[in-house]
Amino acid sequence: MSGRRATLPPGTRARVVTVSDRAHAGIYPDRSGPLLVSGLAELGFAVGPATIVPDERDRITGALREAVADGCALVVTTGGTGLGSRDVTPEATDTVIERPVPGLAEALRAAGRDTVPAAMLSRGLAGTVGATLVVNLPGSTGGVRDGLAVLTPVLVHAISQLSDIDDDAHGEPVVGGRARGDRAIGDPAVGDRARGGQAHGGQARGGGLGAAGAPG
Repeated sequence: MSGRRATLPPGTRARVVTVSDRAHAGIYPDRSGPLLVSGLAELGFAVGPATIVPDERDRITGALREAVADGCALVVTTGGTGLGSRDVTPEATDTVIERPVPGLAEALRAAGRDTVPAAMLSRGLAGTVGATLVVNLPGSTGGVRDGLAVLTPVLVHAISQLSDIDDDAHGEPVVGGRARGDRAIGDPAVGDRARGGQAHGGQARGGGLGAAGAPG
């Protein structure tokens, strides 16, 4: 291998979906969604404001499918992953994803477990549909921060794999939208970055309460 590392192509799209009855109703402001949007933007994703939906399975499913249809490479939800009767984000996600990524879901669960034991109660899923990676995070700001720390080292490699690209990122951290090195995933030298030459470029549209890292 050349030793150069793959990077996100400019304009790689992500979408954040906040799942919260109260945030959707305007009872309190969405805090985890904007934090997640900011974190993904720092990693180099083109991401708009969070889409806020209530804790209703069909609304969650619709938001996920819309993001996939819009060509987003990554969709991250925040909220609705706990044990409450209204926590249905995993069930909605399960109807959309085609292939689960259990290792990622388990890593996200383990991230906050040592400091917040309730983190192990999160039922969040991770999986793929077409060339899109879908990830559930808890609704707390602490859970979002922990989730971003887990996702950061693997996102470039995951997205390149979904685009059928033989990259050499292998978990290299993204720094300012680029992993160390200088080869972009979208470089013609490494082939089309999406199956059938479909690009993820363009602008995208864009929880619950709890202790840091706890499910929401």
